[in-house]
Amino acid sequence: MHADELQIDERLVRGLLAEQFPEWAELPIEPVFPWGTDNALFRLGEEMVARLPRLDHTVATLEKERRWLPKLAPHLPLAVPSPVAEGSGRARFRRGRGAVRRRLLRSSRA
Repeated sequence: MHADELQIDERLVRGLLAEQFPEWAELPIEPVFPWGTDNALFRLGEEMVARLPRLDHTVATLEKERRWLPKLAPHLPLAVPSPVAEGSGRARFRRGRGAVRRRLLRSSRA
């Protein structure tokens, strides 16, 4: 989609989980389609989604979401995903100058 977009697949997600969240490394991983243009989404088991930014500018957007969604969630009439873990950048998945943040989200309502 974009010239500077990262190619993200299940193998990369599994490797990142094994490095940083070994307790979830054996969960089933399934891509979520249709793909977005800013983030790649992968379902982890039944309850979580791994969200990996495809582009440099997406990292800042994810930081804003991490900061604001927990504050807004109690005031919204719908379920809002909440972060349960945040990974750090690694050599095989690093965006530009900054470390990449990955999100694992759990729905706040059933």
